[in-house]
Amino acid sequence: MNLIDVAQQFKTDDDCLAYLESMRWPDGIRCPVCGSDHISRITRKTSSKNKRTRIYQCLEPTCKQQFSATSGTIFNDSHLPLTKWFMALALIVDAKKSVSANQLMHHLGIGSYRTAWYLAHRIRKAMEKSGSANLSGIVEVDETYIGGRHKGLLGRSTEKKHVVIGLRQRGGPVKMVHVIDAKSETIRRVVEEHVSDEVEVILTDDFRSYPLALKKYENRHFTINHSAGYYVTGPTGQVHTNTIESAFSLLKRAIIGSFHAVSIKHLHRYLSEFETRFNARKADDRFNPTLRAMLGVEPMPYAELTQGE
Repeated sequence: MNLIDVAQQFKTDDDCLAYLESMRWPDGIRCPVCGSDHISRITRKTSSKNKRTRIYQCLEPTCKQQFSATSGTIFNDSHLPLTKWFMALALIVDAKKSVSANQLMHHLGIGSYRTAWYLAHRIRKAMEKSGSANLSGIVEVDETYIGGRHKGLLGRSTEKKHVVIGLRQRGGPVKMVHVIDAKSETIRRVVEEHVSDEVEVILTDDFRSYPLALKKYENRHFTINHSAGYYVTGPTGQVHTNTIESAFSLLKRAIIGSFHAVSIKHLHRYLSEFETRFNARKADDRFNPTLRAMLGVEPMPYAELTQGE
């Protein structure tokens, strides 16, 4: 579902709510608190602060909860029209190098930058994946550094930048993890969490941390000597880290060109966004899977998002 499809199909909040209802309750509407299907629809006779249509009342005597399709989800308590939520989602899932909060604010007529920024982070939260990626086959591992430019500090020598470990299965998904450092023990934990024990080959560059970090895969670990100027080796040119580096390049270009800067506190959500979009880049529909995930994510209050800032 692309941006034009969303604009044509979801012209009103009622259209959006009807769609969310069918997605959340395909077998009929149920109370999200007690699970009862004994419900009634509430018709408002006067205007109120809550502009949502399609409000329901649970008729179970021990519950009597009022709810809608957005109750208890990432949409909860949002005063933005759902039409703008849907448009923002369509923009984010299809933008190869993402969309900044400032762009969302102007494109969708959102009243403030803060509201657009909060909206984008709630969508990113729904893109967070739990559990192991379980990468297999041929897996490339590399690290990159996120942060400001500091004179005299480049690449791995910079202590002020933050480390992101990237793992990519050839012909498969990518995983990006924000870590505290690029030491052997840190890399070992990340690889063992996200790579299958049955992995065929792990490819890295010649960074000194990798041999110890990947000792478990010693007979399956091959390196490319970037320090000597080599970028592709092996009898069939299979030893390289070009595919994980291509994924990193999209992330870097987005930070430089779209966001200009990102908060390290929220970096894990930006990484989740790029993982989700990159891994679904060949899918015909990126909109619906993310929308379904948003219905399964608990609310994220603004105070929680900005805590400590």
